[in-house]
Amino acid sequence: MTRHTNYTLDVPKTIPFSLNSSEFLKNPYPLYDKLRSANPVSKITLLKYSGWYITGYDEAIAILKDTRFKNRIPLPQASKKYNDLKKIQNDMMVFKNPPDHKRLRKLVGNVFSTQVVEQYRPYIEETVIELIDRLQDKKSIDIVSDLAFPLTSLVIAKIVGVPEEDRNQFREWTVSLIHTIDIKRDRNILVNGNDTALKVLDYFKELIKKRKQNPKDDLISMLIKEEEQGEKLTDEELLATCILLIIAGHETTVNLISNSMLSLLNHPDQLKKLKETPPLIKTAIEEFLRYESPTQMTARVASEDIEINNKTIREGEQVYIFIGAVNRDPKKFTNPNQLDISRNPNPHLAFGYGSHFCLGSTLARVEAQIAINVFLQRMTNIQLTVSTPKWRVLTGFRSLQELRITATMMNEMDEN
Repeated sequence: MTRHTNYTLDVPKTIPFSLNSSEFLKNPYPLYDKLRSANPVSKITLLKYSGWYITGYDEAIAILKDTRFKNRIPLPQASKKYNDLKKIQNDMMVFKNPPDHKRLRKLVGNVFSTQVVEQYRPYIEETVIELIDRLQDKKSIDIVSDLAFPLTSLVIAKIVGVPEEDRNQFREWTVSLIHTIDIKRDRNILVNGNDTALKVLDYFKELIKKRKQNPKDDLISMLIKEEEQGEKLTDEELLATCILLIIAGHETTVNLISNSMLSLLNHPDQLKKLKETPPLIKTAIEEFLRYESPTQMTARVASEDIEINNKTIREGEQVYIFIGAVNRDPKKFTNPNQLDISRNPNPHLAFGYGSHFCLGSTLARVEAQIAINVFLQRMTNIQLTVSTPKWRVLTGFRSLQELRITATMMNEMDEN
């Protein structure tokens, strides 16, 4: 049930706070709480961008399920110089609106169904075990580069059909393309992103050509021959879909695994609880998604004048939904700033809501469940090596640059 509250206090029109500051990167939640307490629907200017900032759960649901709020290509209006980047974004499902979004989602959706994802579980488990085995002689472990990234790279590469030897290149490309949708991007970021887009387009054009000649058991081959009510993907949509899945398959899941481990290390009681009770992993992952949401913000634009919480959002105005704030709304979650791996129910919005609910959510959950559980069962004496981990400066994402720890492998203890 939606709660209607009359707010007499509003936030300043301009927030004197940088989303790039070390203070915010370390802990954004005090600012979220301040914004939400003042008014969960506030029109302010942040990083020189004026728009409506949404920090309340009910208000976020209302916007995300309202089809009058549209997605749009996150490029500047005068973007002819970024043609290659625009080619990719124009045909990406995530930036599409009905009916194209629905059509594309149907074509790709079957590959990420629970039934299909479960078929990859043995491969994911084998990969996690192999990656952890490699850590045996390492004095310092980086959860990001030693576990989270290689796991997600190998899994999404296998599903899409990208050869393993190309996965490191895709990490570099993913970082470049992700920064082009950052609201603080500058000309250099867009130019670099456009150069990357050209390389990625050329790469997938060649790979798609090979799959047309020699189909394999992968997503690219499936999409090439896929038909939904007689309607095929266009070549441009096929290219954009492959690129989107590689990017999304990296970014969200790497962040989820890394953030989950950090949350546990910052809460030793919860780490002990999960280590002693592995079946809690499913509710634990949902709590990690809520507590440190990999995606912190999503954007929409109003296609007409729309009233939300007694505020009128005008046609063409931008709306920024702070997922990280929404998932800690005390009106929806009891003790929202407390990590509780047994929390249930847990209706977080980490994967979005409505027609744009994350297509790869099941895969991300399974990867994280296996990675965290196997790591905890194989390792002991897990400790952070720094008190303040490094966060990437990337607006809209909760993304660790690295997460360095020390740990002892269980078989090493047995030998001693």
